[in-house]
Amino acid sequence: MRRLGFAFNPTKEKAIWLREQALAWCAAQGLEAWSAEAGAHAELLEQLPGTDGLVVLGGDGTFLRAARALAVMDVPVLGVNSGRVGFLSKVEPDGLEGTLELLRQHAYGLEERMMLQATILTAGGSAAPITYAALNDAAIVRGAEVRVVRLEVVIDESHLANYVADGLVVATPTGSTAYSFSAGGPILGPTARNLVVTPIAAYLSAIRSIVLGDGHTVLVRLLDGPQCVVSIDGREDHPLSAGDAVEIKAIERPLRFIEPRDALPFWDLLRRKAALLPG
Repeated sequence: MRRLGFAFNPTKEKAIWLREQALAWCAAQGLEAWSAEAGAHAELLEQLPGTDGLVVLGGDGTFLRAARALAVMDVPVLGVNSGRVGFLSKVEPDGLEGTLELLRQHAYGLEERMMLQATILTAGGSAAPITYAALNDAAIVRGAEVRVVRLEVVIDESHLANYVADGLVVATPTGSTAYSFSAGGPILGPTARNLVVTPIAAYLSAIRSIVLGDGHTVLVRLLDGPQCVVSIDGREDHPLSAGDAVEIKAIERPLRFIEPRDALPFWDLLRRKAALLPG
């Protein structure tokens, strides 16, 4: 790798310190490097062309913010954890310089992760569809009022179920360790190509979490409910009204995770990260 980018969380002192350490190391090795805040979408899109790899300095939220740009620009990505848990990170802060040296030596592999596309369709086509990309999930959830929502779920052309629930989450395998898991969904291997559909606190529902192949389309329609929103990766919220729907399907081009030669296998990483969670 000859040109590296660093996306960082500007609210974390450790992430800012890691950025300075990384840029200094690259300068000493004669590598071209740049940095931008992970949430600076336009700046990332401007800098990513010609970049051999993007290193994200922060927690999972920082990684998900940066992933928005990577859905547009096909650049491999590596997470260096400076957050609390960091399921999406392959490297801890004390391993930063050693990992950068592995990248310089091309001592790494690439792991493909599926992303999903969520398109918001307003009732009666009253507004143009809006499309988002997500690495983890799209969640259709109730707003501030403590009242359930009624959701219809259609798989391709087949009606699956109507749910009375707090909401429903459609996750990728990468996102199966996040909101979907907390709602009772299964954990999938990260390189699988599946959609996981899981209702959240569903009332008297016979159909719980289901797993679909990547060729299927999930349509979730809001039948009734107050202040409902669709949340994309927990970072972008869009309000929904009764009759609105969200169409969710896999994106064909994967996001490529950089796997340093000494990176922990996913299931070992999962075990270690799970031990850090409260309870």
